[in-house]
Amino acid sequence: MIEFDNVSFAYEPGRPVLRKLSFRIGDGEAVGLIGANGAGKSTVMKVLLGLLPCEGRVLVDGAAVKWDTLREIRRKLGFVLQNSDHQMFMPTVLEDMTFGPLNYGATRAEAEARADAALARLGISELKRRHNHKLSGGEKRMAAIATILAMEPEAILMDEPTAALDPRNRRLVINVIRSLTQTKLVASHDLDMILDTCSRVLLLSGGTLAADGAAETVLRDRALLEAHRMELPLRLQ
Repeated sequence: MIEFDNVSFAYEPGRPVLRKLSFRIGDGEAVGLIGANGAGKSTVMKVLLGLLPCEGRVLVDGAAVKWDTLREIRRKLGFVLQNSDHQMFMPTVLEDMTFGPLNYGATRAEAEARADAALARLGISELKRRHNHKLSGGEKRMAAIATILAMEPEAILMDEPTAALDPRNRRLVINVIRSLTQTKLVASHDLDMILDTCSRVLLLSGGTLAADGAAETVLRDRALLEAHRMELPLRLQ
């Protein structure tokens, strides 16, 4: 589904953020992307979406990410931003949810049906007519996920999906992530959440892969995590 083949990227010449990074994510896999600040997690997401040019090859469902394929590739990828305020830009939840499908050619009836289905799937149908500026942080995060689901992507990318949430809303978001059947790439410092939602972990350090393995194995390796400026998930300490 997703492949990085010797991908390198630098924001400034001579200071690479990604260094010949290679990995593959299969259809339906749930993969956690972890690493200390500056490891390159957000850069991986942006390169995958074609927001940053890079050396090497990035493929989505066998198609190379490049200028003339971006529209089709972005139809396959849904991206849940860390800050929901940067994602929810229309007055109401429904308007946000129909914006993408309408711009990709769906009729109004089709777009609203997708919105209703996504909201029902997440158990938040009551938010449909709500104004975005009146939503709580947890409600807005759930609505942002619903907005992506309404696009019917084949893969979902999430950047710090549980950041700044209270315990109840954090648990709601974790349950939602676990219920999604699409391919998932979840970048986070919340290692307990990664342990709850992902079966595999990619550990980035200095723009390269320091580890790639089963979540239970990588996240229990105290020496490995501490060597890359991270700590064991709280439940394993």
